Amino acid sequence: MILDYKDINDLNRYKIMSGTVIPRPIAWIVTQDNGVLNAAPFSYFIPISSNPALLIVAIGQKDDGSPKDSLANILKTKKATICFVNKDNVEQVQKCAMQLGKDESEIEKFEIEVKEIMDGFPPMIASSQSAMFCEYYDTYKIPGDTTPVVLELKYQFIEDDRINERNHVSVENIGRAGVTFKALVDL
Repeated sequence: MILDYKDINDLNRYKIMSGTVIPRPIAWIVTQDNGVLNAAPFSYFIPISSNPALLIVAIGQKDDGSPKDSLANILKTKKATICFVNKDNVEQVQKCAMQLGKDESEIEKFEIEVKEIMDGFPPMIASSQSAMFCEYYDTYKIPGDTTPVVLELKYQFIEDDRINERNHVSVENIGRAGVTFKALVDL
């Protein structure tokens, strides 16, 4: 079957693309504005360069067409913390997909424990095995309701027992496979 994307609406394009490019990492992006912590789940992100250390995340709009809080906060504060999801916190990240008002915090509403690791960056989700502390790098204008945001990785937290002397990392991240979450396992 050949799918012609000009004949497929945005929602179905998303379903087909996200169901094909699997597994995709799932993570919270924690941002902050005026003392309100925002923790939003994202699965449309990936590393794009190691020098400089860059990641790209695609951030959509709210239902009313305004920028999502994550995007507004990143553009204002120039900081974000990416926290990876594992089997111990997958239920919490699913709750955070609910759209809240700008002055409401998923961290407070869903009683998610955070910890301050790096001064000047939003806190990380305490149950994450790894977190990336990022600064805004650039955005790209594309047609539609999505803004690709490039973030530069400045610091990374990894639990001590999850990285060896050769810098091989062993985390138990959850990936997105279509509409479901899957644990990544060794073969």
